[in-house]
Amino acid sequence: MSAETAALYDVINRRRDTRREFTGAPTDDEVLERVLLAAHAAPSVGMSQPWDFVLVRSPETLRAFRDHVAGEREVFAAELSGERADVFDRIKIEGICESGLGIVVGYDPTRGGPAVLGRHAIPDAGLYSVVCAIQNLWLAATAEGLGVGWVSFYREETLRSLVGMPDHVRPVAWLCVGPVADLPDVPDLERFGWQARRSLDTVVHRERYPEP
Repeated sequence: MSAETAALYDVINRRRDTRREFTGAPTDDEVLERVLLAAHAAPSVGMSQPWDFVLVRSPETLRAFRDHVAGEREVFAAELSGERADVFDRIKIEGICESGLGIVVGYDPTRGGPAVLGRHAIPDAGLYSVVCAIQNLWLAATAEGLGVGWVSFYREETLRSLVGMPDHVRPVAWLCVGPVADLPDVPDLERFGWQARRSLDTVVHRERYPEP
């Protein structure tokens, strides 16, 4: 294996969903541009490039989103009981204010015109393209020494209103981005016992999906 290949696999395996590790230091503008260029270099169906990135640094907006997320976290927590509730209580979702930078990633299905090559049979192909851009961003950020936390405890209409996205643009992710002290060796959800990592042979099938 070449050094370049080994470096790629190292970044993939070090990537983490970051929460408590943010230092609060600002993200260097040149580094941020490189990370965003990596996201923008992602493949997209019909070369539609249907993504948008809203950079949020306003403390007021960060606090407003943090408060919304905290409320939705409580809604989810109320559905849990017993050991599951205890495990969830130990899993932190901080990082929105601590990172100092939120990147809201949107999906614009009108990008590329009404007839997007390759999307006619799979309408969600544009959404998949946006997720490819997010993964590019995440890996580039990891290589640059930045942490990324994908926040999912929110209502789309609330986030759309918060950053002024038009009605036809779907907010796909709020990413907390910033310098980190370190990255944990084991992902939090695995470390706290929320979910164990599956072995590769449980998800790889030959020729056909196995009979149940």
